[in-house]
Amino acid sequence: MASPADADPRCGFVALIGAPNSGKSTLTNALVGAKVSIVTHKAQTTRGPVRGIALIGSSQVILVDTPGIFQPKRRLDRTMAQAAWERAGDADLVALVIDAQYGLDQTLQPLLAHLPEVKRPAIAILNKIDVVAKPELLHQAAELAALGRFNQVFMISALTGDGVADLKAYLASAVPPGPWLYPEDQLTDASLRQTAAEITREKLFLRLHEELPYTLTVETTDWKELADGSIRIEQTIYVERESQRKIVLGAKGRTIKEIGLAARAEIGEIAGAPVHLFLFVKVRERWADDPERYREIGLDYPKGR
Repeated sequence: MASPADADPRCGFVALIGAPNSGKSTLTNALVGAKVSIVTHKAQTTRGPVRGIALIGSSQVILVDTPGIFQPKRRLDRTMAQAAWERAGDADLVALVIDAQYGLDQTLQPLLAHLPEVKRPAIAILNKIDVVAKPELLHQAAELAALGRFNQVFMISALTGDGVADLKAYLASAVPPGPWLYPEDQLTDASLRQTAAEITREKLFLRLHEELPYTLTVETTDWKELADGSIRIEQTIYVERESQRKIVLGAKGRTIKEIGLAARAEIGEIAGAPVHLFLFVKVRERWADDPERYREIGLDYPKGR
């Protein structure tokens, strides 16, 4: 493996932006080669910016997996959308990830309209090509190229890996020359505490239905490494109403137990140690208007309403 001492090291930031559920988190994980961003079938899973660190030859590519950009309604939604554009403006390269199943539909128009204001080199990535016919893909690629806003258009499947190698090679050459910013064995700049909270939130998304996952958040409130090498973790799940708390707990605590078992196994795998996970569910009305909750997920609390 290359190291930062090699000749001609490169290092830079690539912001992945796109509509909700376009596959940015799956792509981040595929490029890094490990799971650093949670993935569910629900849109808008990512809230704060997640940095994945991909080593490609002598290049260190720092991927900023932003929240899906959509028409915001709540304060949290507005902050997520604003954070996505801010990260794009700070990056060396912006990659617009597009769900090829929908192509250049109406959800993409606000992003295409705003992209020139970012004033950063941009590429387009048609994702999910494994489920779209080739003639349609070629038509979408031609449409994107005709816009004149992208240095290059890629067609990939983040899920199967098809086309990802070509994308990686391009990113490695596109980031600027310079020393690496992170050690070569570091895959993300998120702490283990933050990663553990995100894993539990992912399990909640997968287990619960309808809108409930969007009205909850998870925080790791205690993390202790025990004498036997295991880790004791306490996490609090905040919901907005007592009725939601009952849904998360489930009949006789069955739902929260299943979520805890799934989260514990994955956290233990990432931490490389046995994990004792304790989950608590608390009602905190309007938690999405609490500045402290924003800081926990890496967002700046917005001023005004």
